[in-house]
Amino acid sequence: MTWSGGVLGTAVDHTEAKRLLVTAGWTPCGAGDWAIALRSPDGAMAARISPFDPAGPYTAALYREAAHTRQVPVLVEHRRLTGGGDLQVMEWLQPVPADEADAFHRAIAAGAPEVAELVRVCRVHERARLELPWCGPLDTNPSNVMRAADGRPVVADLFYADGPALYETAATRPDVLVARIPEPERRFLTEIPLTSSGPWKPGEQAALRAAIAAAEARREVTTT
Repeated sequence: MTWSGGVLGTAVDHTEAKRLLVTAGWTPCGAGDWAIALRSPDGAMAARISPFDPAGPYTAALYREAAHTRQVPVLVEHRRLTGGGDLQVMEWLQPVPADEADAFHRAIAAGAPEVAELVRVCRVHERARLELPWCGPLDTNPSNVMRAADGRPVVADLFYADGPALYETAATRPDVLVARIPEPERRFLTEIPLTSSGPWKPGEQAALRAAIAAAEARREVTTT
């Protein structure tokens, strides 16, 4: 795998990151609720780009701290993007059969010997639960277990923000959202793809932006 972070420059947001990688020959290869994915020209790497992902730093921490287990993806680069986005460049992975994925998740839940060190490092999740507003539980989605090019199974995206609760708060109690997540970390909150559970309803993103802007204005009045 050959990666040059210089292709992205500095202080880019998710839109610019995608544009720069596509210009460098990376191709779209998937999208979920929180992020899109691009594949490198040589096929050896994938870039996960999210407009808004509070859990991204914790996922990257797990990949780094558990790298010696060889049970998480090889993380080539992690970068926070302007406005609360997240970029992860990692080795290319392939899906595994559902029964194999389920068995991996069961082993993690049981603390089985073969994943004991991975489970120990998963205590990163305890930090996330303390520090991250709307932190979700460990994600046991079978699609999170994948296979690396060398054949080993790995688990990805174990940590996530509780999207339904977070976005319900943003829509109905935006003052709470504004108080708990600083503007630079949620600027593009309404731009996540929602490919799996969406799509966004017509006008929903604009209404959410308006509600958050009004809450921001109220907060500025009370703090000045």
